[in-house]
Amino acid sequence: MKKQAPKKQWESADFEKVFLPGLAIDSVIFGFHDNKMMVLLLQYKNTNTYALPGGFIYRTEDVNDAAKRILQDRTSLSNIYLEQFYLFGDFDRKDNSMETIMKARGMKLTKNHFLLNRFVSVGYYALVDYTKAIPTKDEMSDDCGWYDLNKIPPMIQDHKKIVHKALETLRENFNKKLIGFKLLGDKFTMNELQKLYETILGVKYRRTSFQRMILNLKILKQVDTKKTGAAHKAPYLYTFKKEK
Repeated sequence: MKKQAPKKQWESADFEKVFLPGLAIDSVIFGFHDNKMMVLLLQYKNTNTYALPGGFIYRTEDVNDAAKRILQDRTSLSNIYLEQFYLFGDFDRKDNSMETIMKARGMKLTKNHFLLNRFVSVGYYALVDYTKAIPTKDEMSDDCGWYDLNKIPPMIQDHKKIVHKALETLRENFNKKLIGFKLLGDKFTMNELQKLYETILGVKYRRTSFQRMILNLKILKQVDTKKTGAAHKAPYLYTFKKEK
């Protein structure tokens, strides 16, 4: 049976007995909405700073299990696409942002408080259905919400660098692993899929060329037509073939 974290992790005098010291997880959670790539961020009031959802690893826990737990806590989703993509351990990644956040929350600062130490962070990115995720703040933050990837607000430490590295990795894996479908709902139109490709890859496709390319992969199944209420022909709805 795994140990449970103290109610307030940052106030625990036994932090290093419960969690692995010096190691953390930062997750870049991507969603797709209104033809925009979105990223889930935590907000800290009175500091004008934001951060990626993250957390610590129990001594009795696998690193991947910790990432899944953290992700579920922030989105209320489980069994979604999650991939470890980079280790962030630059010596100068530590700054005074955590001290600022702690002061803004009225927390007592001590010289050896574990939150003020240097952490090496394991980076994960996740692809979620925007419509199903329920953004949930953690114990340190004041809010959790979606932000346009092209309009990311000021972030602590090297978190903006982590986002850019995650996006770079997502683009590299997008066609090789056919993971883009994880960002769509259970059913989608060909146009919605094309917009997703164009948004992530930053390219434009001719409609007929894109449709031919996708259908030749034989990974889609036509399931219905989209009810639009318009006079013109309703577009087909597709779903991803699970066996593919």
